[in-house]
Amino acid sequence: MSWIGAKSSMRMRASGALIMALLFCVPQSPAGAFELFGRKFFERDGQAEQEETIGEPWNYVVDFALPEGTDDLSKTLKGASTLWADREKPASGAAGLIVKARGDYSRLLNTLYGQARYGGSISITIDGREASDIQIDATLANPATVRVAIDPGPLFHFGEAAIVNPAPPAERRRDRVDDPAKEGFASGEVARSGTILAAGRLAVEAWRQQGHAKAEIIERRVTAAHDTRTVDAVLTVEPGRRACYGPLTVSGTERMDPDFVARQTGLVAGREYDPDDLERARERLSKLDVFRSARIEEAEEIGADCSLPLSLTVQERLPRRFGVGGTYSTLDGLGLQAYWMHRNLFGRAERLRFEGQVSGLGNTFDPAELTYRVGVTFLKPGVFTPDTDFQASVFGDREVLERYTRTGVSAEAGFRHEFTREFSGSLFVNGGFARFDDDFGTRNFTTVGLAGTVTYDSRDNPADATSGYFAELTAEPFYEMEYGNLAARMMLEGRAYYDFGSDGRYVVAGRAKIGSLAGAPIEETPPDKLFFAGGGGSVRGYAYRNIGVETPNGVAGGRSLMEASAELRTRITDSIGLVGFVDAGAVGAESYPDFSENVRVGVGAGLRYLTPLGPIRLDVAVPLDRQSGDPSVAFYVGIGQAF
Repeated sequence: MSWIGAKSSMRMRASGALIMALLFCVPQSPAGAFELFGRKFFERDGQAEQEETIGEPWNYVVDFALPEGTDDLSKTLKGASTLWADREKPASGAAGLIVKARGDYSRLLNTLYGQARYGGSISITIDGREASDIQIDATLANPATVRVAIDPGPLFHFGEAAIVNPAPPAERRRDRVDDPAKEGFASGEVARSGTILAAGRLAVEAWRQQGHAKAEIIERRVTAAHDTRTVDAVLTVEPGRRACYGPLTVSGTERMDPDFVARQTGLVAGREYDPDDLERARERLSKLDVFRSARIEEAEEIGADCSLPLSLTVQERLPRRFGVGGTYSTLDGLGLQAYWMHRNLFGRAERLRFEGQVSGLGNTFDPAELTYRVGVTFLKPGVFTPDTDFQASVFGDREVLERYTRTGVSAEAGFRHEFTREFSGSLFVNGGFARFDDDFGTRNFTTVGLAGTVTYDSRDNPADATSGYFAELTAEPFYEMEYGNLAARMMLEGRAYYDFGSDGRYVVAGRAKIGSLAGAPIEETPPDKLFFAGGGGSVRGYAYRNIGVETPNGVAGGRSLMEASAELRTRITDSIGLVGFVDAGAVGAESYPDFSENVRVGVGAGLRYLTPLGPIRLDVAVPLDRQSGDPSVAFYVGIGQAF
């Protein structure tokens, strides 16, 4: 393919015959440092110096000129122009300004094509002279006057939009790929260059999803007819032979067992090739947390027996890791945490972690008044299947809370399994002993039981979801030995997100949770198995765990729970968002109560500062039915959306 253009002494213009290879090569800028509140993180050595102007600073002023009625297009073109983006800082000498201006020709032309404007013209002048005609060593005024004049031309539509040799309809649902016609690649639709690119990718992916690993576009015939303002685009696909997985070779392992690494990919020799399998294999390897990098490469050729050999190259992390941290709040005082972990104990990514934490320092130094936790966790991945993990843990802890003080030890062991990317489950055996001090006095509880969880999660981003669903069902049957009660605690939670077709700019989010405890009265149930509500992750505006069952001695936990939340999220800039929300919750004394009474409602608004790590959240909430112990106004700070 080639790109053909014509240039006059004053302007660059697209030709009538248009074959757009150059347009399909969009330059990628290197990743930069992450800046938050004026501070830069992850900045590479020397990056700050590289950003300084090299040579004599050459100032300039730039003016963008477009016809009236093209405000939206003007914003897009300015976003593509380095002259406009860098207008507040000097260029690196006169030559640097000329190079910058010349580079804008192709950037702006690509942008026009991306907006289906194939008959436009671009003129970039420096001190009245066309930048394309200025010698690189020419003398310029300092500051120079730069003018970018663009005539976008008419909007073009597809005349012909065709895929030659398309894939047949997929038999399996998971192999289906969007029809290019539904994505705008059809006669009469606006002929954006990005639509042509996307159509080619979809056409290739449709074949790859059906086992043709080497499918490719072998010809793109794209022609613009200026007299009819149409673009004819014909893409020819060569699917190649159907492939199946061949042998997988592993290299780069030092402590890891290479056979185990190969097994964890889930790629079985002889199975039909599927690009989704490769992506799933990368996810499994990343989840092991023992590799700095893991790269799967396909062989260049498919064998006569349909075999496609694969090679996996890994780089291991150091096996041992430790960390320390701290928190402080006016309510809880100083908190300290530390852990030590070995993430490859026996060569198969077995993880052993010791951890401890203490909080309440500063408010008191009496060990009886501090909250602490210490324990050890062992994790063995790849048990039975690559997606099944075994985990066992033992913890001793003491919690000093408003409603009760708990001192105890607990242990659990069980399995987690991922059925699909969205669907997972777990089953654990647990047991423990705890002593509680609360309004009922001092009581001991010894429990043994099960904990099962089923989770469905299709959210696009758990920290800042704009679409998808989350649902989780938890069942915890247990036997309490001190009082001889057989009981069960159940919880169901659902979340949903809807984006108003605005690329995350306007999102409605909803959450509902319901819980029930059956089989034991409140006074004979461990308080940590009863239900409370209130706080930042529950009903905002109310004090933490201050919504419960009213008793003569105060608030106690209940045997049933209902919570619901609704949020309207909007982004006012690329980094700032606003949220309005309403939360409601109730706790009942019976397993199946009537929630028509004692429902607590909180309303408020929040500010979000959007970062690559997730939004930094600041919420302000007011309780509409304030009780004793509740604030008049509550503030919450965290990372990630409230749900």
